[in-house]
Amino acid sequence: MGSVPARSKLPEPVGLHTHAMDNLRFIRETMERAGSFTAVPGVGGMLMGLSAVGAALLAARQPSLDGWLAVWVGEAILAVLIGAATAARKARAGKAALLSGPGRKFALGLAPSIFVAALLTAVLYRAGLYAVIPGVWLLLYGTGILSGGVFSVPVVPVMGVCFVALGAIALFCPLAWAHWILAAGFGGLHLIFGAVIAARYGG
Repeated sequence: MGSVPARSKLPEPVGLHTHAMDNLRFIRETMERAGSFTAVPGVGGMLMGLSAVGAALLAARQPSLDGWLAVWVGEAILAVLIGAATAARKARAGKAALLSGPGRKFALGLAPSIFVAALLTAVLYRAGLYAVIPGVWLLLYGTGILSGGVFSVPVVPVMGVCFVALGAIALFCPLAWAHWILAAGFGGLHLIFGAVIAARYGG
């Protein structure tokens, strides 16, 4: 009588706790994606920072306040386009909808401050209060980032606080310092926090 073949070794069943941990991890990650706007563009923020530094250098060379203001208004429009384009690109890469759920809440938190900043710019310009404009821009942008940042990754509200603090300082600074303060805010803060976001949250 031939020998009985050895029974093939069956793989050990995966433990119940392993399944449970995998499921919990999946649920947690899904809730985090659903609850926070993760398409904040780090690379886009860095590009916005670079464009702001360039705008500061260009604005400093303007012979008139009208030219100075025109440079910064143009920079604001360019920054919005950069931010929107890079956020959309990051959302597509992450297979997320840009303007649904947290993304829509982020936009709705930021948009009113941008609108008020544009409105107050026209009012302050007509009143000749040029020195106040940089502080108002930084304060309102920081407020918008804080409002929208509630629905985003944790570093975004910190950036908003920094903009508000710098804006408060800018209100008491002479107009001659304006382009350097704006360069520190829209340039430096965007570069720093953009790099952090790109490193920690994927581009």
